Amino acid sequence: MTATPERALPEPGATASAELVVSERDLASAFTPGPADAFPPVFATARMVALMEVAAARLLQPFLAPGEHSVGVLVEVDHTAATPEGATVTATARYVGREGRLHAFEVSARDAGGEIGRGRHRRAVVTAERLVAGAHRRTAGA
Repeated sequence: MTATPERALPEPGATASAELVVSERDLASAFTPGPADAFPPVFATARMVALMEVAAARLLQPFLAPGEHSVGVLVEVDHTAATPEGATVTATARYVGREGRLHAFEVSARDAGGEIGRGRHRRAVVTAERLVAGAHRRTAGA
């Protein structure tokens, strides 16, 4: 289910944030799917992106109908500075507006030293039931 034009939406320029203290599980070095995979012990880009998505989802949450969720469909970010374990990272999403069926955001993340990442993000509004059913249909024959 997609948001209809009659539905209230965030005002362009509205913001929401999400914050976390970087733990060992948030480090790039925590992701080692194979024996030859090795990454440095700094805040992982994947975790930064996830925090940015949480900020954007928080911004849309009050405008969703019961049973609806917003899901990320596009993320384009630059991760420009390293953050160590123990530091606090804050991601902020700024609502840009609707682009067809998608909701557009500018996202950024910072730690005590300043900005560590910036980019753009798009989210769709769906029902969990429809999303999960589609996922099962897509992988049923795999």
